[in-house]
Amino acid sequence: MRTIVHLSDLHFGRVDQDLLRPLQELVTRLAPDVVVVSGDLTQRAKTEEFKAARAWLDTLPGPQIVVPGNHDIPLYNVASRFLAPLRKYTRYVTLDLAPEYVDDEIAVLGINTARSLTFKDGRINHEQIAQMKQRMSAVGPDHTRIIVTHHPFDLPDTFDKDDLVDRAPMAMQAFSECGVDVLLAGHLHSSHAGNSAQRYKISGYAALVVQAGTATSTRGRGESNSFNVLRVAPDDVQVQRYSWIEGTASFEPVHTECFRRSGDTWSLAAEA
Repeated sequence: MRTIVHLSDLHFGRVDQDLLRPLQELVTRLAPDVVVVSGDLTQRAKTEEFKAARAWLDTLPGPQIVVPGNHDIPLYNVASRFLAPLRKYTRYVTLDLAPEYVDDEIAVLGINTARSLTFKDGRINHEQIAQMKQRMSAVGPDHTRIIVTHHPFDLPDTFDKDDLVDRAPMAMQAFSECGVDVLLAGHLHSSHAGNSAQRYKISGYAALVVQAGTATSTRGRGESNSFNVLRVAPDDVQVQRYSWIEGTASFEPVHTECFRRSGDTWSLAAEA
């Protein structure tokens, strides 16, 4: 079994400073095999925000799979936005825009969905899908395959479908062909776990879709700061949400769901 800590939407520049140390200490105690950060490390892609994000990431255990979000592209500096949108991200966070972690049980691949032209929305392109197929084809058949993006490929019906990644149906078809099991994303500051069967009618295939809230931002949008812990076995994944509890000034587990795989279909097995 592998343990993955899934953080998202840190938004340095608009963080609640009181959360940083308790979160760092808890993540360290959880001893994850890999830490995933699904985008929006900064609020306005400023140098000082990237430096603060990098310094905090350095206090967390590794390895880490980190992808950029739309907030990590400059909004008001038009020249930087269109000529070098991820220059500061690659300088201070990582040069690798398609990071990968593979061990004997899991394969985790990050894909950059942030774009200059879309502002808030995200997109995946043909080249990224081809690269994903190539990398996943090199992974053993018994591995649990996990994709990390900032923008989601699926959401509950209560959200606007415009919040989905552009070209999501094309990507989902490719994921089904590669046997991708789990999709991790952020962006909307809302927690959710379910499968892709309702939106995508792909015979014999339904991925497990896990959405993270904002771990540290003051922009909670009605939900407490939170993050996910996934415990991944070959045919079972437990998704546990930790939320910030003001009364205890700590992150506490508040909800747990267990999902099971049958063939290439993941479905809810139990809820606690």
